[in-house]
Amino acid sequence: MKNKVGRDIPDSMFKTVLKGAEVFQGVNYRDGYVYKKASPTVSGYCAFRESKVAGSLKEAIEKTGLKDGMTISFHHHFRDGDYIVNMVMDAVAQMGIKDITICPSSLTDCHDHIVPYIEDGTITGMLTSGLRGKIGEAVSAGKLKKTAWIRSHGGRVRAIECGDIHIDVAFIGAPTSDVQGNANGLGGKSNCGPLSYAEADAKYADKVVIITDCLVAYPNKPSSIKGIDVDYVVVVDEIGNPEKIASNMLRMTKDPRELKIAKYAAQVIANTEYFKDGFSYQTGGGGMSLAVSQVLSQYMISKNSRMGFAIGGVQKPLVDMLHDGLVGRIVDCQCFDAAAIQSLETDDNHSEITISEYANPLNKGCFVNQLDYVVLSALEIDMDFNVNVTTGSDGVLRGALGGHVDTAAGAKCTIIVAPLVRSRIPTVRERVTTVSTPGETVDVFVSEYGIAVNPRRGDLMETLKESGLPIYTIEQLKEEAYQLVGKPEEIEYRDEIVAIVEYRDGTIMDVVRRPAPYVLDEMVQI
Repeated sequence: MKNKVGRDIPDSMFKTVLKGAEVFQGVNYRDGYVYKKASPTVSGYCAFRESKVAGSLKEAIEKTGLKDGMTISFHHHFRDGDYIVNMVMDAVAQMGIKDITICPSSLTDCHDHIVPYIEDGTITGMLTSGLRGKIGEAVSAGKLKKTAWIRSHGGRVRAIECGDIHIDVAFIGAPTSDVQGNANGLGGKSNCGPLSYAEADAKYADKVVIITDCLVAYPNKPSSIKGIDVDYVVVVDEIGNPEKIASNMLRMTKDPRELKIAKYAAQVIANTEYFKDGFSYQTGGGGMSLAVSQVLSQYMISKNSRMGFAIGGVQKPLVDMLHDGLVGRIVDCQCFDAAAIQSLETDDNHSEITISEYANPLNKGCFVNQLDYVVLSALEIDMDFNVNVTTGSDGVLRGALGGHVDTAAGAKCTIIVAPLVRSRIPTVRERVTTVSTPGETVDVFVSEYGIAVNPRRGDLMETLKESGLPIYTIEQLKEEAYQLVGKPEEIEYRDEIVAIVEYRDGTIMDVVRRPAPYVLDEMVQI
């Protein structure tokens, strides 16, 4: 069955994995969709309990009743410094529990440690936004027993609230917690800022375990995770590597090509109708994104324009703009560096929001819907402006949906930034390997060779004609890329589907097939 972006979703899938699902039918297909929120199973606490602190992680797991076939969840606020996923999966494996589906908000290279648990059947399912590194390679090689399910940040919290995902036990790493489980991302030795991704897990999971390396006096207020939702607290020596959690290493790119792209992107913003006092904005945490923010700030100063609010993953350039009076407020669901964490802790105009507030398409109004601009990256973009951030050009899982699809859908002007060619592989191509974000939600593509405006946005095209920017059609940029490095070869696939890419509203955007030949030769050793 073909969906609206022309991707063929096998009919057989709807008899097994996709029971009750629909194919993607457009960005606003489920506008007005009516549903009842799911609810967890809750154990009452009528009798006085001085503390919920368990003697060990193993004890807490035993008390939750975790058994074969259940689903457990994690958050990724600790990024490359996370110890929680590996710690919990080591304990689960040692206890002999099998057939576990894990539901992390994302996975990074630091979680390569769990690959052997995929091979031995401890982990058989994955529900996540990102599959990278050895984990992505293992899933692409067909090592995971069940089909992986890839959702955006907004799509994940929607699925939890709708009941499409049921979490049996949520394991939440917390920089601080009290004995009742009131937990925060600030005030400890492993500060991460918000705990936004974990908020829905705490509210909707049947059992909730807080894992902390800093037990503080009761009550730990304000708290991101409320003790009323928590069953057990575990104190460990370390929940993560503070240097990798609160990195100071984010730096603006010095690559001339990327600086050129950043300059063009800022010019696009400065020459559109939404660039006026009080506009809203989000960008990512990469070096090129940081450069866009820095260049944009100069345009704001020159035009006496102030940003009303900024959202998303926050990093130092946005914090600097807040403190310089160029941004009115930052609303934050993830801190990318130490400067952002400190700002959240000390500045009243920098506040935490939940992921449902941030990006859930089926609530009554999320923040991404109030965005004027979002600047996003891409692995590939095609003639219909569809974007791939999920798989590499070899078809292997190497990326994450994150908030890409959510912000693209919500923003008035979605700008994709990427070099025309990356590692002698064209970024612009006839057809992307995997559709992550539909072209319906993409407005402008910016490369070092020039920009292309989606034909859907004739208004932007007219405005930008007077900007002096080098404007081309997307077809012209594709031809330029092919002239530089040649037309990419078609990928051969097996029939096996290793992952499903879901649109944020719950409809099916694409499937990821197992590349052929593709064999994972080396497993990660524990």
